[in-house]
Amino acid sequence: MRLPPLAAVRAFEAAARLGGFQNAGDELHVSAGAVAHQVKQLEQWLGVTLFQRLARGVVLTPAGRQYANALKPLLAGIAEVSEQVRRHSDENVVTVTSVPSFVTRWLMPRLGSLRERHPQIDMRVLASLHPVDFLHEGVDVAIRLGPGPYPGLKADALLDECFSAVCSPGFLAQAGTLRTPGDLLRLPLLHDELEPRIPEEINWPRWLQHFGLNYTGPLRPSFSHTYLTLEAAANGQGVAVAADVLAGEDLRTGRLVRAFPERVSGPYRFHLLRLPEAETRPAVKTFCDWLLGEARAAQAQA
Repeated sequence: MRLPPLAAVRAFEAAARLGGFQNAGDELHVSAGAVAHQVKQLEQWLGVTLFQRLARGVVLTPAGRQYANALKPLLAGIAEVSEQVRRHSDENVVTVTSVPSFVTRWLMPRLGSLRERHPQIDMRVLASLHPVDFLHEGVDVAIRLGPGPYPGLKADALLDECFSAVCSPGFLAQAGTLRTPGDLLRLPLLHDELEPRIPEEINWPRWLQHFGLNYTGPLRPSFSHTYLTLEAAANGQGVAVAADVLAGEDLRTGRLVRAFPERVSGPYRFHLLRLPEAETRPAVKTFCDWLLGEARAAQAQA
């Protein structure tokens, strides 16, 4: 059986489906140049040009469009069969993915409870930001922050976001009297870099605006993930504005404290996402039920 290079086929399919090498590289976790190289290998193997290279990007040629249309059901079938085999061999393995800060700050501290109550479940935890392709990535459950809805998926609202100004107890003791949120403007503020997929997320300018304050100061120092911002705050480097979902464990233990009791509701919420058929596996159903119960308990304590 003479087959084309399968890695190159995968790269071409992603580029054709997503409209370019950069998007394909993001999904496959390789550079756009690597995707372009693999597509070129496939073109040489086939002896035809699959993409027309233009200054503004790439466009499928008629041959490329024909090849992409033929590949789509074939690769979908391979993905489906592979997933069925994987699930049959790993009935007790549950793969969950979420953003890095949620994994480190909310999920990880609770996995011990899952192990105690359901020792038969083996967890595989992935931290990622990109949209989930459940079949291609072998993911059972995703936890994502967004407005919804999520067509084609079973989705449950998991956790709402309320944002507080937080810092270490030592920093607060040295900060002097703080009577109003406006007093924070004389202190070093720690900033998250907003994720493009959630552009309306609460940051310092929006949090202060809620109290009638116009923040025009620098957006530095900044951190790529909330868990890094919270680590900086816990180490006395300044004040962070963060969702209680992510700061809650440190607030409970006293590693962080609220500079003010006031909280600001965020525009998004965390959702529990899975394919409609995912919970036919008992391990996935058990994990989802456990996760929803943990979320309800956390919201009741907030």
